Amino acid sequence: MGHDDIPETALAWLDEGQGVAIATVVETWGSAPRPRGSQLAISAGGTMAGSVSGGCVEGAVVAEALDVIENGEPTILEFGVSDDEAFAVGLACGGRIRVLVEPVGVGQGPDRQLLADLVAARAARRAVVYCVNTETWERRLADASDADLGQAVEAALLRDRSGFEGDWFLGTHNPPLRMAIVGAVHIAQALVPMARIAGYDVVVIDPRGAFASEERFPDTNLLEDWPDEALQAWGLDTRTAVVTLTHDPKLDDPAINAALKSDIFYLGCLGSTRTHAKRVDRLLEAGFTRDDIARIHAPIGADIGSSSTAEIAVSILAQITERLRRPDTRP
Repeated sequence: MGHDDIPETALAWLDEGQGVAIATVVETWGSAPRPRGSQLAISAGGTMAGSVSGGCVEGAVVAEALDVIENGEPTILEFGVSDDEAFAVGLACGGRIRVLVEPVGVGQGPDRQLLADLVAARAARRAVVYCVNTETWERRLADASDADLGQAVEAALLRDRSGFEGDWFLGTHNPPLRMAIVGAVHIAQALVPMARIAGYDVVVIDPRGAFASEERFPDTNLLEDWPDEALQAWGLDTRTAVVTLTHDPKLDDPAINAALKSDIFYLGCLGSTRTHAKRVDRLLEAGFTRDDIARIHAPIGADIGSSSTAEIAVSILAQITERLRRPDTRP
């Protein structure tokens, strides 16, 4: 299991009968090695999974976690990361971090059921926030409907950032990012590895077997179903981006129709301004409104003067990133 599987790892250890603590970065200043919300699971035997500092303070956190497992009392630690330590983990300068360490299933820590509920929500791709009051140690999972914290929870999930709201620490658990690329063309060959590096689970959809081949897309999830059927089976949600690249309305349009009926955060379509104008006419005839159609980014990609296949892929990923991180700034 990797850094993104900390709750799952902790639950597995707990169900094996091991004592477990979870450490979470709750505040950072300066050039902190790991962002707020980063987690480290520690078993009573000293096994670790994840990271809160890239290696700078893990030893001290583990030592404290073993005490926390024993006494059942959560604690918040503060560390200064020196310039030398920061340089060792790839940063130019140091900073400070605060780390919440909680025993699971004992004392004042979260109980097993809360952790199991969190794991279940993550498995179902349901966005939730783990809320813990660091004064009272009250805890719950929350979404935007929460009576007291709903607005703050919604903002945290939208920004994909953990942090404090008064005495409450809000730890975001958004589903993993995904990208569906319709059209196994040259741009897709460049975009797939870039998207993976940026943290997306990628699927390439193209019913044309000559294009969607293992030779052209090694180690890639390839779907040869018709695009709308493939997207509906794969699933579309608020953590999904859809990119259409075929230039063929017979393939792009069904995907666009499916995407516009969903709540994906990004839809981009390759083609010139003239091509998009014809696309708009077809979508209007299909019953979509101009507000619906305005969700489409076309011509696709950030305006960075790209010309080569790789540069176009960079522009697409840049635009997707902007829509994800700055959802309210679209022109």
